[in-house]
Amino acid sequence: MAAFAAAPIALALVLAGCSGTGNDSGTPGTTQGGGSSASPSVTVQGDFNMADSMFAMMMIPHHEQAIEMSDVILTKNDIDQRVLELAQQVKDAQGPEIELMQSWLDAWGVPSSGNMGGMDHGDGMMSQEDMGALDAADGPEAARLFLEQMIMHHEGAIEMAQAELEDGTNPDALALAQTIIDAQNAEIATMQDLLTRI
Repeated sequence: MAAFAAAPIALALVLAGCSGTGNDSGTPGTTQGGGSSASPSVTVQGDFNMADSMFAMMMIPHHEQAIEMSDVILTKNDIDQRVLELAQQVKDAQGPEIELMQSWLDAWGVPSSGNMGGMDHGDGMMSQEDMGALDAADGPEAARLFLEQMIMHHEGAIEMAQAELEDGTNPDALALAQTIIDAQNAEIATMQDLLTRI
């Protein structure tokens, strides 16, 4: 927990030395030819603020844990096919988003958050006890636990994405935040429906 709490401080120190905030056209490492969106979406421009960096830095381990939860349920027997399909959908969406956000941090010269995926630090993250309970469960009980945990996990991600929309400035990060809100709200509705059916 202490390591996680220290992450924003460390990030602030990094950003103080390397942040580009938009209007200096000579930001190192960027190739701006006049338009701010001339590059492909994977190649972000140098203009970002602390909210953008924090969004990517914290969403990466959040997504990593969602994939871990999905991997757990996908290996179990006697799981409703609709739950398995949802778990695969989560993996298929969030894996590329992790790669995209990591590419932003690399481009911005901001360190990744490290391996904090198993820590119980709010924002919908599961504790080690939560993950252990999911791992130990079987069949319909495991399916229900996965859905309940993933709903909470998604709700945390949506809160993080909403904070990015309020405070961020980077167009690519803002677009991903909106994508996360839209996709995960839809998945929450699906999961809530599945909980009444399994």
